[in-house]
Amino acid sequence: MSAPRVIRELADWRELRTQWEGERIGFVPTMGALHEGHASLLRRARAENDRVVLSIYINPTQFDDPKDLDAYPATLNQDLAIAERERVDVVLAPTYPQVYPDGYRYRVTESDRSLVLEGAHRPGHFDGVLTVVMKLLNLMRPTHAYFGEKDHQQLSLVRGMVEAFFLDTQIVACPIVREKDGLAMGSRNLKLPREARALAPRFAATLLEAPTSHMARQRLERDGFEVDYVEDVGGRRYGAVRIGGVRLIDNVPR
Repeated sequence: MSAPRVIRELADWRELRTQWEGERIGFVPTMGALHEGHASLLRRARAENDRVVLSIYINPTQFDDPKDLDAYPATLNQDLAIAERERVDVVLAPTYPQVYPDGYRYRVTESDRSLVLEGAHRPGHFDGVLTVVMKLLNLMRPTHAYFGEKDHQQLSLVRGMVEAFFLDTQIVACPIVREKDGLAMGSRNLKLPREARALAPRFAATLLEAPTSHMARQRLERDGFEVDYVEDVGGRRYGAVRIGGVRLIDNVPR
C-alpha cells in the first residue's frame, strides 16, 4: 500500500491528467474531516475505476455563516491516512486563489430547487456548492463522481447541473452511512458535545417514525432540538436541526 500523491498546484494536476487519458477516473470531492461515509465513497470509486482522485478543499463560498466556516474541522493528517487505506491515487488540495482566480465573480446559480430546504435557510449556499463542483469537474474530467445521499438536495442539484451543462461525468449516488445508533455520519459530528451526541440519534429516528413532518418537528422541539425545517418533498423527508451548537442534516425515504 503506497501513500497517495498530494497535489496542491493545479498545473501539476493538469500535467498528470494528460497521462491518464483513456483511463476510468473516479472522483470524490470533499471538504476533508473524512469519516467512514467518505471512505465508502472512496471504496466504491476504487472498485469501479482505474484511478481514484480525492479532493480536500474547505470551500468558503458555500458557508453563509463565517462562524460555521471557522469551526469546520480540519484533519488533514487523518484524512491522508484514510486516503492511503482506501488506495487513493491522488489527493488534490488546492488553495483559494487557485480555485477562485476570479474572486468568485463568476458563479453557477440554480433558480428553483436550490431555494428551498437548505437553500431557504442558507442563502447563497448552493451557488457556492454548484460553482466549486463545476470547477472541480472541469478540472478532474472524471468518468464518475461520487456523492453521498446524506446531502440529497445537493446530490439532486449537482446531477441536474451536470445534465444541464452536458458535462461528461456520471454522477453516482451512494447510500447514507450511519453510526450504530442511527446518526448519519458527518464531519460536524466531531463537534457535538457529549450530551448532544447522546441525544442526536433521536433526529433520524424521529424523521423515520413520525407520521407527518409537522409531528416530527414537534417531537424534535420537545426533545430539545432547534429545528430549521422538517419537510416531505418528492418521496423523502428532509430535516435540519441544531443541537449543542452543531447543525445536523438528514433525510429518509417516505
